[in-house]
Amino acid sequence: MNKKISPSIMCASPFMLNNYIKQFEECGIEYIHVDVMDGSFVPNYTLGTDFIKALKSNSKIPLDLHLMIDNPESKLDWFEFGENDYVSVHYESTRHLHKAVCTIKNRGAKPMVAINPATPISVLENLLDDIDAVLVMTVNPGFAGQKLVQSTLKKIRQLREYLDNNGYKHIEIEADGNVSFENARLMSEAGANIFVAGTSSVFAQGKSFAENVSELRKAVSSK
Repeated sequence: MNKKISPSIMCASPFMLNNYIKQFEECGIEYIHVDVMDGSFVPNYTLGTDFIKALKSNSKIPLDLHLMIDNPESKLDWFEFGENDYVSVHYESTRHLHKAVCTIKNRGAKPMVAINPATPISVLENLLDDIDAVLVMTVNPGFAGQKLVQSTLKKIRQLREYLDNNGYKHIEIEADGNVSFENARLMSEAGANIFVAGTSSVFAQGKSFAENVSELRKAVSSK
């Protein structure tokens, strides 16, 4: 699968958003990752509906909405998304995950299911016919700047093998959490193909955004 970069807009300076969106477009960024946190499912608050609406109207890059919220199936109408956008909902956040997935699909977007580090891949079995991707959390959700949970590299590898061996080669795997240049290489080797990039890679200090993107692309493309 093609390797794709999804910069986390949460990690960008709010005073430079227009500049970053321009750089995203110049660097051929595939998705813009938008973390939505409700202070309940995770102990943090981040980007809301008005921000997403503004982002959607000011960039042609597809969005990668990561809904870290309780009961997302009852709140999807709050968010603006559509064709080519990814929308991920957490397995752990609802008892009605299939309803949430189908709502996303019926609105023309691509459903993605997110799983926390301690959640086994077996929970995905009855959802695979209805999703386009799986988001593997490689840290516990809620905050940027955490260390990689090493066991998630094994989980990515097992998930990729499981999908390929059961007729789901088309389902993409997104890795989210401490996606440094070195960790991204390991995640890519394990089978991930979408990388949520933040402070440990594309927004790292010392080099330009374009230089960091180039380095990350090399890391995930290396054999």
